[in-house]
Amino acid sequence: MYDFAHPIEDALEGVTHSLCTLEFEDHRPLYDWVIEHVDLPAKPRQIEFARLGINNTVMSKRKLRALVERGVVSGWDDPRMPTLCGLRRRGYTPAAIRSFCEQIGVAKVNSTVDYGFLEHCLREDLNRHARRAMAVLEPVRLILTNYPEGKTETFEVENNPEDPSAGTRPVTFSRELWIERGDFMEVPPKKYFRLFPGNEVRLKTAYIVRCTGCEKDARGRVTAVYAEYDPQTRGGNAPDGRKVKSTIHWVDAKTAADAEVRLYGRLFSVPDPDAGDFLREVNPESLKVLTGCKVEPWLVGAKPEERFQFMRQGYFCADCRDSSPQRPVFNRAVSLKDSYRPKAK
Repeated sequence: MYDFAHPIEDALEGVTHSLCTLEFEDHRPLYDWVIEHVDLPAKPRQIEFARLGINNTVMSKRKLRALVERGVVSGWDDPRMPTLCGLRRRGYTPAAIRSFCEQIGVAKVNSTVDYGFLEHCLREDLNRHARRAMAVLEPVRLILTNYPEGKTETFEVENNPEDPSAGTRPVTFSRELWIERGDFMEVPPKKYFRLFPGNEVRLKTAYIVRCTGCEKDARGRVTAVYAEYDPQTRGGNAPDGRKVKSTIHWVDAKTAADAEVRLYGRLFSVPDPDAGDFLREVNPESLKVLTGCKVEPWLVGAKPEERFQFMRQGYFCADCRDSSPQRPVFNRAVSLKDSYRPKAK
């Protein structure tokens, strides 16, 4: 009945091309026969194309519904879902999705697109348009022992190096800062150029500092890192020309705001979850929630779905459902690292 009604409805509605997936190819002779034998002015054509397939995910509505109903995800708009509302909540832009669709095109043969290409399209868009910010996701305190107590300075930091018209913003700096825990190691491996006793790094836009040691708790966990700043290097440049191999980001401990950050990964741990029991292939590490993160204070006022690049961390957006000025929540849309390389045309 559906195969008989479908072409008539298309003709009545003035449809020119009825686009179907490949499983309807065998139905086309009936579609054409009905169109030839109905007395309607419109003569639509049925054209079949392959479904969109992306690795490490499922696209079937039945399977997506099962993920929602069994509580594997929080809903249809869960940022790990390949739904439009899920992609939007995660931070995907309309321009990135359109670019992805335009570049993969429409095929007549079933194939699978690398999820990394979807991420590549998002990075290309956000790199041009997303405002930069500094956010410390796993904070440890950095104390500049020779910086005057009570003193505060302000630095102007560019909002987007790809867009000079985006301007700059003021960032405060004081004796105590927050830095990433991973930016300090007491006993570093080879080719580790961040903070360790005796080594110098550049604090983004501010000063060059030399690490002098650290403080630990009873369990041996680092609770504070100590360093001395070079007042002659304001802006991050060394007048004597000495080379500093690493630049790290930071947030002023006096003005930093607390935030929750959600790190999203691939929903499935195997490239082709459709090949078996897809519910058994769910990636248990597809969501990691970080609390107590330190961000620049202006980020508290971020609008829902507003997107940013957290320096050295990735691209993030303010969660449209859970974020508020009292409890800012940011979802990672995509990491900064891009291993995808588009093929030469």
